[in-house]
Amino acid sequence: MIKDWIEQLKKNRAAGAVFAKASPKLMEGFVALNTNQNGNGALDARTRELIALAVAVTTRCEGCIASHASAARQAGVTEAELADALGTAMALNAGAAYVYSVRAFEAFQQFEAK
Repeated sequence: MIKDWIEQLKKNRAAGAVFAKASPKLMEGFVALNTNQNGNGALDARTRELIALAVAVTTRCEGCIASHASAARQAGVTEAELADALGTAMALNAGAAYVYSVRAFEAFQQFEAK
C-alpha cells in the first residue's frame, strides 16, 4: 500500500475543522463553493466525481484524491470508469507537459546568449 487514504481523509477533515475555527468565513465560502458547484444539475454525481479525481491527479492534490475517491465510491463509480478517467488525466497531463516544454524552449531561445 502506498498510502492509507482513509486515514488521509480523516486527518484532512480534522485539520479542516481546526482551520474552520480560525477562518470561519473563508471555510463557509469554500463549503458553499463545493456544495453549489453543480448548480444547474447537468452532471450526475458519478460524472462529477470522475472529473474531480482526474483533476486531483493532474494537480497532485492528495487531499482531493482521498475526498473524491470516497465520494466516487459512494456515487457508484466503477473501477473501469475510474481507470478511463485517470487515463484521460494521464494523457492530458503529458500533453500539458509537451505544451509547456515548447514554451520553455521558446523562452530559452528568446534569452539568446549575448
